[in-house]
Amino acid sequence: MVLNTKRSAKNTNSHYLDNKPMEIYLFVDPFCAECWSLSPIINKLQIEYGDYFTMKYVLCGNLAIWNQKGGKLDKKKNNQHLKKEDQQHCYTPHLAAISIKAAELQGKKAGIRFIRRLQELLFVENADITDINVIQRCAQHVGLDLEEFIRDVYSQSSAKAFQCDLKISSEMEVNEMPAMVFFNENIEDEGLKITGLYSYDIYVQLLTEMLERFPKPAEKPPLELFLSTNPIMASKDLAMIYDVPVQQIEKQLKKLQLQQKVQKIQAKNGHFWKYTSGGL
Repeated sequence: MVLNTKRSAKNTNSHYLDNKPMEIYLFVDPFCAECWSLSPIINKLQIEYGDYFTMKYVLCGNLAIWNQKGGKLDKKKNNQHLKKEDQQHCYTPHLAAISIKAAELQGKKAGIRFIRRLQELLFVENADITDINVIQRCAQHVGLDLEEFIRDVYSQSSAKAFQCDLKISSEMEVNEMPAMVFFNENIEDEGLKITGLYSYDIYVQLLTEMLERFPKPAEKPPLELFLSTNPIMASKDLAMIYDVPVQQIEKQLKKLQLQQKVQKIQAKNGHFWKYTSGGL
């Protein structure tokens, strides 16, 4: 479903900062399976057309539902390594969301690495991402300053950033997941909002419409280089990104497996390939 929507007043000029003609708001819920399924499409869009847009991740979702999906927690077990004054904050329904905003305080790229790893933990490794210990391991894995991160998790800055995201979601009337809103450089123009999950070509079509010209796709990086920055991927997603049959991608992955650069891992949602070179 594609609709027109107004630009958020709070972020009217943010897309000018990178001197790119477009800004895309990506609304995500870390517990939403379809948001996870959108990830390879976002990857491909950024590879081919990243020179034309900046992307802003905005958290959106129902806090009560997030809490239910997080599962029951053993508070005594999970709190044992935390200071007493921190324990009371650890099991709020939106801890996973707040942790994402805390990660973003260490930079936009750090925030994106963190949310992607958090989704991997949930959908590939079946971890409880409302557990503060899992969240800390996620922060360590993506190279955040752990002390700064934990401090920020319990700060007003992260809480306010999360509330700001919810406000943006409300202003743009985002009620379904996943959702993306495309804005061009004319701040007077309305944006185009698309909700749900579609084929890659639909997103390119929207990008083209908002740019009012045909963008030129960039060349794709070698498979191993791509995996070094996106270490857990499914064969079908890689095939979509590289526009080749799954069998061809599997053949390349098996070569990398023989070189001990990737390993095949089984998960609740099927099998994935995990990049292992460089100590990842």
